[in-house]
Amino acid sequence: MALILCIEAGTDVGSVALAKNGELLSLLENLEGRQHAQNLAVYVQEVLQEHDLDAGDLDAVAVGKGPGSYTGLRIAVSLAKGICYGAGIPLIAVNSLEALVHVALEDFDAGILGVDDMRNMKLLPMIDARRMEVYCQLFDAAAKPLSEVTAHIVTPESFLEQRTEKGGLLVFGNGAAKSRELFTEPGVHFAEVTPSARGLVKPAFKAFAAKKFEDTAYFEPFYLKNFVENCSSKKIF
Repeated sequence: MALILCIEAGTDVGSVALAKNGELLSLLENLEGRQHAQNLAVYVQEVLQEHDLDAGDLDAVAVGKGPGSYTGLRIAVSLAKGICYGAGIPLIAVNSLEALVHVALEDFDAGILGVDDMRNMKLLPMIDARRMEVYCQLFDAAAKPLSEVTAHIVTPESFLEQRTEKGGLLVFGNGAAKSRELFTEPGVHFAEVTPSARGLVKPAFKAFAAKKFEDTAYFEPFYLKNFVENCSSKKIF
C-alpha cells in the first residue's frame, strides 16, 4: 500500500491531497490568492484528521517541485521536508507542469475540459513567469514529455509547428492567456485548468513504486530562474 500526501503551491493556488495507491482520497485547496504560509500546514492537518491518521501513517510525501512561484515553492518544499524528517518517510518531487497535465487529463475524463478528442493532441501547460514569459513544456496526450522545461517568452512565432499540426494543440495554465491573441490557428484550443495537488497523485504513485525518492536534506525546488528581488526606487532617507 502507498499512502501519499501531496502538496502543490507553485502558483496562486495552494492545495493538499491525500492519495492511496494512486487514487485520490481527499483534497483541500485555496484558489483565492497566495496564502500558502497560513493555509498549507492547516490543510495537511485537516486532511490527515479526516481519515484519523497522523504523519507516521504516511508512506511518503510528494511535492510539486516547480517551476513556479519562488515563494510558493519554497513554502511547499519546506513543509514537505519537515513532514518527511519528522515521520522518517521519503520525499517525492513531481514536475509541476506534468502535474498540471494530469489535472487536464482528469478534467477531460470528467467531461469538463471543453475538448471532444485529445488522442492526437499536443498539450502545452503554461505557468506565468511575469510579463510575456511563461514556464512551459510540451506533452503528448498520455502525459509523456516531448520537450524540456523552458522559460519561454511568448511571441507570434512561438510553437508555430505545433499550432499547425493536424492533431491540434491544447494550451492551458495560468500563463496561457498570454498566447490567446497570438495563437489563432483553428487547431489551437484553450482550456481553463487550475493547478492542484490532485495532479501529483498519479506521478507520485509511479515514483513511489519505482523508489524514485529525493535526498530530503539537500533537495531544492526547481526554480528554473534565479530569484530577483524587486527593490523600491523610492528613497526612505
